[in-house]
Amino acid sequence: MRKFWVASGVGIGLCMSFVALLVVGTYTAAASLGGAGRSAGLAKGAVPAAYQPLVQKWGNLCPAISPALLAAQLYQESGWNPRAQSHAAAQGIAQFIPGTWATHGVDGDGDGDRDVWDPADAIPSAASYDCELAKYVKDVPGDRTANMLAAYNAGAYRVIRAGGVPAIRETQNYVKIITTLSKSFEAPVGKVPASRQAAGAIYYAQKKLGTPYLWGGDGTSADGGRFDCSGLTKAAYASVGIELPRVANDQYNAGSHPDRDELMPGDLVFFSDDLTDSRAIRHVGLYVGGGYMINAPYTGAVIRFDKIDTPDYFGATRVTEDGAKALPTANAG
Repeated sequence: MRKFWVASGVGIGLCMSFVALLVVGTYTAAASLGGAGRSAGLAKGAVPAAYQPLVQKWGNLCPAISPALLAAQLYQESGWNPRAQSHAAAQGIAQFIPGTWATHGVDGDGDGDRDVWDPADAIPSAASYDCELAKYVKDVPGDRTANMLAAYNAGAYRVIRAGGVPAIRETQNYVKIITTLSKSFEAPVGKVPASRQAAGAIYYAQKKLGTPYLWGGDGTSADGGRFDCSGLTKAAYASVGIELPRVANDQYNAGSHPDRDELMPGDLVFFSDDLTDSRAIRHVGLYVGGGYMINAPYTGAVIRFDKIDTPDYFGATRVTEDGAKALPTANAG
């Protein structure tokens, strides 16, 4: 649910015509844009404010990593949960198992101890461990970051023996997932390519205009065809073959983040009471252009058009198929 600061005054008939034009225009724009520019730095709010200085500092520890790559690993491992613990006894925000922590944990904050549950130690330790692995495989041909990630997953010996990323499906997938996911933490410095599936997602959502809101609704027959905000955006992109996580704050990581003045129809737009932390996002809509979105706003309302320019506007995501596939399924709920 989100608060609405500005009431929508747009008639449904007018907006339906408007969206029809935008659906055609989206495909045209997608065909005309070139590739994405190189990215640098962290996207606004992508890393929770409590950890952003640590990720920014330690993500520059060595050339094989970056703040965005380190952020992607931490998000993949724990979803930014400093108390996370797996069935395999991996612990903390960086999910170190006790044996690895005993060897590679560092006192990142200089307080005299090494605490796996303290992000001020665990985040520097994750960066330090990455850089140590990069040193082990520094003479291996190929991309040094890919080799480092492969060593993290499969062990340095296998990377050295294979002369690069080994032909192990799990390892190859891990390398692709982290490098893809890192793009959702980068601040783009060039144009973000338009989504090929954006028009289809809008087409789906506009057919749901007027449908009553249901908290937790996924549009199923059991839900009476009703949706909540993230249920609608999930279903809209599922209609074009892209599976998003269930909750809005995880949907934020399904691609790169265009600036407000670079929004295109089909982008997901997000809203939060804390503009420094993507984990606090509480509402999502589907941008249709002209400063408006289609969204399922709150109990008692219907799926409708609303303005996006409100004080709680957080940012946007240009959804990609690879970006959605890279998201950890454990974070979808």
